Amino acid sequence: MKNIMRKSIIFFGTFLFLSGWVIRDNVFAYSPTDLYDNVWRLINSKFVDQTNNDQNWAKWRHKYDNKIVTNEDAYVAINTMVASLNDPYTKFLDPKEFADETSSIKGSLKGIGIQIGVKDGKLMVIAPIEDTPAEKAGLLADDEILEIDGVSTKGITVDKAADKIRGKEGTQVTLLIKRKDVEPKKYTITRANIEVKSISQKTPVEVKVPDDFCYIRLSSFISRNAASEFGAILNNNRNKKGFIIDLRSNPGGLLTNAIYISDMFLDGGTIVSTVDRDGYKETQRASSGVYTRKPVVVLINKGSASASEIFSGAMKDNHRAVLIGEQSFGKGLVQEINKLPYESGINITIQKYLTPSGTDINKKGITPDIEVKLTDEDIKNKNDVQLKKAIEVLSKMTSGQSLAIQ
Repeated sequence: MKNIMRKSIIFFGTFLFLSGWVIRDNVFAYSPTDLYDNVWRLINSKFVDQTNNDQNWAKWRHKYDNKIVTNEDAYVAINTMVASLNDPYTKFLDPKEFADETSSIKGSLKGIGIQIGVKDGKLMVIAPIEDTPAEKAGLLADDEILEIDGVSTKGITVDKAADKIRGKEGTQVTLLIKRKDVEPKKYTITRANIEVKSISQKTPVEVKVPDDFCYIRLSSFISRNAASEFGAILNNNRNKKGFIIDLRSNPGGLLTNAIYISDMFLDGGTIVSTVDRDGYKETQRASSGVYTRKPVVVLINKGSASASEIFSGAMKDNHRAVLIGEQSFGKGLVQEINKLPYESGINITIQKYLTPSGTDINKKGITPDIEVKLTDEDIKNKNDVQLKKAIEVLSKMTSGQSLAIQ
């Protein structure tokens, strides 16, 4: 059996920002001015784009000399400086925002249970979290959020949108949602305490999964226990003929989990590579030995992002699984969380990642081996054609039949 704790990389994803994260302590500054300068230095040395969005980064260092008196002054100056990078994933977090982010990492948050992101300048629903107010209200991946409580989202940042959507348990938020080919519709949703569940074997009631197949729904990679729980499920189902791993609307999470879980299926070979601002490439490889050699089908859709795409890319490029569904989201960047003084923080994009074949999937996504679209009509009729196709394909794989994959 593989030792899933053999690596020590601590990259993270987030339910709201689809980021890969690594945490660092940078508590060097003791004044608001030093806080600003601290952030400037961190970006100057770490940001993945050495040109800093084709600008002279030095101009920012002393731009606010003698103008920063309070922490609030520093926050405004930092946000203005960071905005010049034009990177939605590099962002300063004030104490409240940093506390909210920490809560999401721990798997608990107060809100409606939704992952959001900015795509082509639009605030989009990446995916609703399973069994949350957002999912129960009917929000779907790829919905565009036009308004939050009657205020337009045009030009809004992800963190500001998240702050508006979150709120005290029991209060309500109204979202104006635009869905493809449908008139915009308002959804009023009551906020709740969201306990994020990463792994479930609960199958959709509308589709009967054969008893000799193991269905695993992985809704996120965020939980620190996700890899060990996943391994336990594999161990307890060694007698099954094959596995269906459902990553649909999974926005990511701990990159270590993606690596560990990929390692359970891969007997050697590359899992993922990361490339930093200096072009330094680091490759993570699978160890020898596997949890199972049984056939695997992986389900993905446009809400599958970040760590989901790392796992899917590793399984596809190593010819270990057949991917079924729709093109994934296309999040191929890694952020580092830097803890700052006064309980604040800064997330900085420090790397991009490549699949084992060397493919950069950022803003492109991963193409499934077999494309199966889930239409609004399918959703309305509770007709999970993607899962049905997965069962069909896995049945052929376990019976030795050949597959026609383009």
